[in-house]
Amino acid sequence: MKLAGRSGGERYPALTGVRAFGATVVFFDHFPPWADSRLTLNVMAFFFALSGFLIVRLYYEQVELGRKWLSKYFVNRFARIYPVYFLLLSIAICLQHDFRPWVLLTNYTLTHALFHNVDFIIQPSWSLTAEECFYFLAPVFMILARAYNFFVPWLLGCCLLLAALFVSTLGIGFLGTPGFVFSSTCFGHFVEFFAGVYLALAVLKRERAGPISIPGNKFTAAGLAGVTLLAIAMIMVYEHVPLNYRAIILINNFLIPFPIAVLYWGLISEKTVLSRLLSSKLAGLLGRASYSFYLLHTLIIDYVSIPLLGSAARYRLVCVLLTFLITWCLSILLFFVYEEPLNIFIRRKFKDVKGY
Repeated sequence: MKLAGRSGGERYPALTGVRAFGATVVFFDHFPPWADSRLTLNVMAFFFALSGFLIVRLYYEQVELGRKWLSKYFVNRFARIYPVYFLLLSIAICLQHDFRPWVLLTNYTLTHALFHNVDFIIQPSWSLTAEECFYFLAPVFMILARAYNFFVPWLLGCCLLLAALFVSTLGIGFLGTPGFVFSSTCFGHFVEFFAGVYLALAVLKRERAGPISIPGNKFTAAGLAGVTLLAIAMIMVYEHVPLNYRAIILINNFLIPFPIAVLYWGLISEKTVLSRLLSSKLAGLLGRASYSFYLLHTLIIDYVSIPLLGSAARYRLVCVLLTFLITWCLSILLFFVYEEPLNIFIRRKFKDVKGY
């Protein structure tokens, strides 16, 4: 089954378009068109829920804890994530001239977001550590869900969060503080991942019974309404200084994953204007290039656009829009000439060319 690929044809194309939307929001959050803008919207829950859905939907029926299957699984994850990250991280290190051994070790091994006060050479890459931790734990979650039910791995996720919070109170660098656990680790974001896990199990059950398409737009509308209300609440929280971090964690880590799952169900099963828009060829192209865009955009902003603004601050809006377009063009180019070919090469080298 193909969930993503170079030529499109994804089984759930609207979800690929969601990745493009999320990457766009992240860009304008990091580089707003107006210098005094305080409009902030955290969309990482969309990415984490999507990862939870895709991993479980693709691997749930074949998962096993044998060496052969696990080797293939982790090769797939490595091929999907690491080559682009390695390239852009190496470029960033050369630009920053930061060669501290501990920083290099933790960033190259993607363990940097498990340690408090470790510098992120590519700022958005903290989320890759959370993703990799989920990938590492996902086979166990899937085995437990298949042997029992969804709530057994959910309970394990709760236990892991409590364990991480306990470790964070010990005053050591690993996991740092409770706030760090909730902001930067898989354990603090496990509800977001599990929203996707639950959705994948529901989709699998529905697809076994027959076609998943349903008439109307009630799930899309309900999910969109819930996401919108919580997004507005999040924006309002971010506008107040000092920030209410407990409110941010409550909304982003624990509340918004539920309407996101409902929205994704609607995008998968209902034919609506939104699903058609997110399933368009352009949205699909941007969605496939969104990972490169996500890692590349801060490098271009920090090392090209912001230095240029020093002498042309009144043209900020033009600079932001040009940066946005150029970054997408470079990301698409990077996807076609490097990310996808290397992904396929690694999979073929290990005799596995399945989708996501």
